[in-house]
Amino acid sequence: MIRKDIKEFIKTIPNSITLVAASKYGNADDIRCLYSAGISNFGENRVDSFLSKYESLKDLNITWHFIGHLQRNKARAVVDKISYLHSLDSLELAKLINKYRTSPLNCFVEVSINLEENKNGVPYYQAKDFVKECFKYPNISIVGLMMMAVASSNEESLHLQFRKLKELQEAISKDLNIAIPFLSMGMSEDYLIAIEEGATHIRLGRILFYK
Repeated sequence: MIRKDIKEFIKTIPNSITLVAASKYGNADDIRCLYSAGISNFGENRVDSFLSKYESLKDLNITWHFIGHLQRNKARAVVDKISYLHSLDSLELAKLINKYRTSPLNCFVEVSINLEENKNGVPYYQAKDFVKECFKYPNISIVGLMMMAVASSNEESLHLQFRKLKELQEAISKDLNIAIPFLSMGMSEDYLIAIEEGATHIRLGRILFYK
């Protein structure tokens, strides 16, 4: 169920920030309600759910993001239907995208800032070399970096984690002499801190669906 004050909530997000609604929390009708309220960027994290909603909502001018881990055996079904992938985390996946995509796909490299064993992502110390390797694939366009903060982090720790990704973005851009304009970081619990530290894209789910 969409929160009743959704239009007022959307107004609290700076115009410079892209709000990506994590649509796993709602069905197609919920997405229509959010779209009517002014949200046009939606992110799914499961392939089957994405494909179902994609077909049901073709009449809307939605910008689709895939924000979950994309399994390589399911990549072909998705890559030509999305505008942004927030979870590029292996060269094997990059090769498949390059093979199946008909035009360059905007990709965020998912970075493991905290090196958590149970999380996906390119280790932060390998991120620059990873980005450089992706230059080989004409259908991969690296537009940003993405991260997930450690669950239950305190405010100080969140600032440090998000700042680390921002600094990595700046370092890679300088060292490789390229523009990596976007940072996908911040979710319902921590998006305000992420914005303070330079997020350009925030992935909001639960906070849109109930108060």
